[in-house]
Amino acid sequence: MKLRILHFLITFLKTSCPLLLPALAVTFLFSPLPLTARNSAGPFDGIGVNMSNLHLLSEARTRSISPENFTGEKGGGAKADPADKDKPNTANAHQAARDLGKGWKVNPFVRIKSGQTFTLAEIDGPGAIQHIWMTPTGNWRFSIIRIYWDDETEPSVECPVGDFFAMGWGQYAPLSSLAVCVNPGSAFNCYWTMPFRKKCRITMENLDASEMRLYYQIDYALTKVPDDAAYFHAQFRRTNPNMTSDYTILDGVKGRGHYVGVYMAWGVNNNGWWGEGEIKFFMDGDKEHPTICGTGTEDYFCGSYNFENKAEKKYEVFTTAYAGLSQVIRPDGLYKSQQRFGLYRWHITDPVRFTKDLKITMQDLGWRSGRRYLPQKSDIASVAFWYQVEPHTPFPKLPSKDELEVN
Repeated sequence: MKLRILHFLITFLKTSCPLLLPALAVTFLFSPLPLTARNSAGPFDGIGVNMSNLHLLSEARTRSISPENFTGEKGGGAKADPADKDKPNTANAHQAARDLGKGWKVNPFVRIKSGQTFTLAEIDGPGAIQHIWMTPTGNWRFSIIRIYWDDETEPSVECPVGDFFAMGWGQYAPLSSLAVCVNPGSAFNCYWTMPFRKKCRITMENLDASEMRLYYQIDYALTKVPDDAAYFHAQFRRTNPNMTSDYTILDGVKGRGHYVGVYMAWGVNNNGWWGEGEIKFFMDGDKEHPTICGTGTEDYFCGSYNFENKAEKKYEVFTTAYAGLSQVIRPDGLYKSQQRFGLYRWHITDPVRFTKDLKITMQDLGWRSGRRYLPQKSDIASVAFWYQVEPHTPFPKLPSKDELEVN
């Protein structure tokens, strides 16, 4: 349409006002589009928020769920009453608030008993989770977070809460990235965008013998979800010891989607360098040979040459927006015989796209004498993160409590 109008103007100006032709043509070509044309794709939905679109208004409604407002309803916060102290998870801080009364931080946390599964949130859509914060107590490997989208009976997210937030060894370590931040003292934050259309349900299961105390907040937007938005998934695996050359990060994924990253808790049973293994992506029908093959473990995690500080001749911890060696636990000679590492790699600007299926493996490979590769038998746990269309194939059965345990 714009070109037809321009052609008409040029024809008219050639005969009527030839001296005005150059100036008017330049003005027409480089003037901003009308507002209706610029917004032809529809109004901003408020989901994909970043620094470049933070100024845009939307019809999204912000809501938040915490123990002070279990439903996230408008005007539903800070209603707990110290007088309700005998009702479970209704006034857990009634002792501290007894002199102040209703509205004074009466129920800021929940208690989850041993063997109990507690529903943290149940939200009617459409909408999207935009941030999760929590501070779980107890054994992080024995606290299992699950997320269900829409009406599914099999979770799309299932893993120990520590590993989900890149803290697989049960010890705090600061981590700053775009997707996950772990802040003093053991504050877990997740910024993965998680859209849903009908419903979102988030639960926490306590496998530990002790009661768990959990402070948490789930921030979300109620808004229209784009037709091409996929669902967030996270799957935990652990092999201890790994008895094959390739550790499987992810397998059995069917459908269309894109892989967006992994966290790995890697325990090494030898004292030398352990990270020579190549990552392999088998996608869309690949059998014997992968489409994508990396060059080494530290290379995949965006480091190089053993993650070594050359001046100090030791591992150097680093955390960045997209990748990091966020934790190094060295053997102390008394309780631990392993070198232990926490690593993450987020494919935020370079997601690995697949249309039919996906399998990801990482070789468990180090060095031995004579400059020869050493097939290792490491203790490896991982959480793979990806988006895909539903339905997804059921996950492998979660390891038992004994198999989850960090010794």
